[in-house]
Amino acid sequence: MKKMFAIMAMMMTIAIQASAMSYTQARQEALYLSDKMAYELGLSAQQYADVYEINLDYMMSIGTQSDLYGINWQMRNRDLRYVLTAYQYDLYMRANYFYRPMEWSGTSWRFRVYTRYTNRSHYYYTHPSVYNTYRGGHMRTGSSHYANRHYTQPTPMGGNSWRDNSGANRPSTRPQGNTHRSTTTTTTTRTTTHHGTTAPSGQGNGNWRQNASSGNRSTTTTTTTTRKTRQGSSSSSNQGGGNFHGRR
Repeated sequence: MKKMFAIMAMMMTIAIQASAMSYTQARQEALYLSDKMAYELGLSAQQYADVYEINLDYMMSIGTQSDLYGINWQMRNRDLRYVLTAYQYDLYMRANYFYRPMEWSGTSWRFRVYTRYTNRSHYYYTHPSVYNTYRGGHMRTGSSHYANRHYTQPTPMGGNSWRDNSGANRPSTRPQGNTHRSTTTTTTTRTTTHHGTTAPSGQGNGNWRQNASSGNRSTTTTTTTTRKTRQGSSSSSNQGGGNFHGRR
């Protein structure tokens, strides 16, 4: 009998831990995840607000382990396709802590973004514009609430514009790190000597005048080649060991 009660208590504990998140927790987790997506993907302010709404709806829809990558996860990806550019969505899918942000670990949820960003109190940006007003409801079957978005050339909140069609001026995908430049200069010197003291053949004994000054003449040509190299340092050590790939 005691064993039966112990099993029932354990099952109740698991059920409580696997229940849907409260609005407060979902809001906190959605904000942290959206802030890091805005940083790595180079989101504009409007994209940041839309991504926060999408992440909050997804967090609030999780009730059991089977909900992690079911229909609600598919709707999240569908909505993000409208909000992100093709380049940003490619980066999103490559970062597993964004693409599959939650997992079931033992008897509780685990958020993968914390394996990449270990400082849970650090945010790159202020709260999105909808943070104090949006309480969910945009996730739905059928047509997406975000179907009219289609961003093609957003300006990231960091201030650096870029174009995803050519790849020029793309935002950095490394969380942190300094960039160093070095310049190597190579100088090549070539010397040519001319002997001008002997009269040309076939002139006989005539009075031949050497136009150039007597003695040897030398010409020096200098060629300078400059090569610039650029080397970036690795990401900051406090960001964890996430499997992020910055290249397409």
